[in-house]
Amino acid sequence: MTVDGRLIIDTDTHVTEPRDLWTSRLPKKWGDQVLHVKWNPRHNLDYWYIGDEPVFSAWGSANYGWSGGPLSIPPTQDETKAAAWDASARLAEMDRTGIYAQVLYPNLGAVAMTMYTRMESPELRLASVRAYNDFLIDWISPAPERFVPMACLPLWDAAETVAEIHRAAKIGHKGLVFSGSPHVHGWPMLGDRSWDPVWAAAAEVDLPISFHCGGGDVADDFMNPQRFRTYGLHAHYVRSSTTSFMQNGETMVDLLMSGVLARYPTLKFAIVESGIGYVKFCLESLDYHFKVAELNKHRPEFQLLPSEYFRRQIYVNYWFERLEDWHVQSLGADNILFETDFPHTTCLGGPDAVKAALANGLDLQPKEVQDKILWRNAAALYKVKRPAALT
Repeated sequence: MTVDGRLIIDTDTHVTEPRDLWTSRLPKKWGDQVLHVKWNPRHNLDYWYIGDEPVFSAWGSANYGWSGGPLSIPPTQDETKAAAWDASARLAEMDRTGIYAQVLYPNLGAVAMTMYTRMESPELRLASVRAYNDFLIDWISPAPERFVPMACLPLWDAAETVAEIHRAAKIGHKGLVFSGSPHVHGWPMLGDRSWDPVWAAAAEVDLPISFHCGGGDVADDFMNPQRFRTYGLHAHYVRSSTTSFMQNGETMVDLLMSGVLARYPTLKFAIVESGIGYVKFCLESLDYHFKVAELNKHRPEFQLLPSEYFRRQIYVNYWFERLEDWHVQSLGADNILFETDFPHTTCLGGPDAVKAALANGLDLQPKEVQDKILWRNAAALYKVKRPAALT
């Protein structure tokens, strides 16, 4: 459960939702309005559906190990690696790779958040979110100490979101998934004070909030047919992978200017699956223009510079970038996390890929810095206990 004796907490992985997640957990009265998988004859793939409306490919998030190539999609669940959707197989893959623990994000709930609002019944929307959160707690039962379940939230209703935060904390979730661009869905912007009860609830139960890449909704951009025609599949994949990371940079800037960090100084946030290279520029620009505008004179709640709020309350993670000294110096060793993004196309799949990533600059850092990035920061943020065998 280590790589060359180094403990690793992987801070961004995904559980590919099994085809019966919602059909097995929700009452039959809603019929085919419940999220369900069936064959899409247009694309020759299994798809998630609400009624007769296709939502997203069922196994497009389970590319690792698929023989069809990195940018193709397994048509059926049988053609995926079981580690994408089965907990016991995932644990075996973690052992093979040298990962001790993983933070678990959804696929549908992170990349296609609008799927919930497509459901006509408010009751069904809420029940679907709760069913997912219950499923994930059941999913980790083979080794709950090695998984960090992240709860989805019914963000279209602030009061229900507060209630679900408390429920999620009670049943064992260790973090919360939030949209980085709620206004794109027709909800209030991050800085709107109507979200204050949500921030207060998260602070009360001491659960960090994650803005995962794609919470915007990245599916709208990636599935844009005009871009496919203009760029072609492969160039469009390269383009959209990178632009989606930049969208998370915008989310971080929104958060830093929202006043939320000043009002809730104990609340922690993670900006997930978007790398770290852009952060230095964002912080330098924010600090510079903060001083130009003399913002603290006009918004007295801002008693610190944006970069100081960042170091106090925000974490970012990386996987393929070369870690340079200036990353650590400018962002702080206490704010950087490591991820693999398993089992997505872009992931570090298998032990060789993980070892190569650790040898891509991290190995040149002092052991204390390596330990912080690989596991200490994540252990503190998500309350993961170090295994007794390594203490």
